Amino acid sequence: MSLVDKDDQQPDSALTEASPPVQVHSSRRAHDPYQAMRYSDFRLLLIGSFIVSMGERMLEVALGWELYERTNSALALGGVGLVLIIPVILLSLPAGQIADRFNRKGIVLISQIVMVLASLALTILSVLHGSIAFIYVCLFVIGTASAFLSPASSALAAQTIPEEAFENSATWNSSSWQMASVMGPGLGGMLVAFFHSATLVYALNTLAIFIFVILLFFIQARYQPVSKKALAEKASWKSVFEGVHFLRRTPVLLAAITLDLFAVLLGGATTLLPIFAKDILHVGPTGLGWLRAAPSIGALCVVLILTHRPPFKHAGPTLLIAVAGFGIATIIFGLSHSFWLSLAMLFLLGGLDDVSVVIRSSLLLTRTPNEMRGRVSAVNSLFIGASNELGGFESGLTAQLFSPLLSVVGGGVGTVLVVICVALLWPEMRRLGTLRETEKQPV
Repeated sequence: MSLVDKDDQQPDSALTEASPPVQVHSSRRAHDPYQAMRYSDFRLLLIGSFIVSMGERMLEVALGWELYERTNSALALGGVGLVLIIPVILLSLPAGQIADRFNRKGIVLISQIVMVLASLALTILSVLHGSIAFIYVCLFVIGTASAFLSPASSALAAQTIPEEAFENSATWNSSSWQMASVMGPGLGGMLVAFFHSATLVYALNTLAIFIFVILLFFIQARYQPVSKKALAEKASWKSVFEGVHFLRRTPVLLAAITLDLFAVLLGGATTLLPIFAKDILHVGPTGLGWLRAAPSIGALCVVLILTHRPPFKHAGPTLLIAVAGFGIATIIFGLSHSFWLSLAMLFLLGGLDDVSVVIRSSLLLTRTPNEMRGRVSAVNSLFIGASNELGGFESGLTAQLFSPLLSVVGGGVGTVLVVICVALLWPEMRRLGTLRETEKQPV
């Protein structure tokens, strides 16, 4: 499956003709909020990712409902995250090396086909009321496919647009994911409630992944040559861990990932939302639904603003302030006994978290050479994925041992302390200007 030449990275003529002419000065052209969207390959990838994300969010709701309905066990629900994260922990680094050595579009295609088969198996198991053990086997297969999909798709996205559109593409990707996070759970819950079954949701998730598979055949990512050294490099544990070594040599990237890692690990307010809704805010399941939606709504609003604003000029200080604000909003949420104040804080922390996501995603694209993008993306996926699962466990454990209030407030305080430590340990982050500065480290 060959990739096309660089000439194919030109934006669609229909879109460019529809756009008014822009005066180009010696410094920079005027900011174009739709810059990344003017490339057909990126649009197809974004549409496919949105459809798949919708299916995933719907699947989460339906799967949780069916497992609890059949087992009446909280442990069965906790096992879902464990089964999904184990293959990611074990396979992410080797998957990153594979993404750097082989056709990334082909890897994404194979991974999605495996997910289609696993989701179809879930549908059949739901119809036949099959064994719970087989459901976990399907989830393990999905987790394995995700381990290979994440680094390959992240690196493939960089081949659909030119480098000057990387930051804009990060905002559109985040917007798509947040919109799916707002719409997917609600739609999945409605379908389960209406049909009193999760089967249709499983089937729709299968269809969503299959549609993305079809769209992949129309994506002709531009060719980005890999260095002769990378081609000659033999598969070894040293090359597998090269992504980790690269981050150690790139302080700005390491600082950005560290900030996001500990913010997710410590600031796990969303994990304890059922407790706050029932015992502290006394708003019941309806209020819980609003509390769960608030971070995604806040993130969606912020990412739409970021899309239409010029690129960051002080990205480093902005990232530090955003993560510190995330911690402060978490503290206020933990101390609040007002539903509306709690809702506002969740809205705010969701928006601030999205600023962090956009800056970190843009840095990963602009500061990483093409031949390293798979492995570096794999390290990022491993750290962030593990921190999501471990963060939820940490929040639940501290809430059980002490109290939900202490768990959330302590996590917020810890996040602020991490920001201070990162600012002191990596002064490069305090001095970081635009995200388009591309002082890439030698591989």
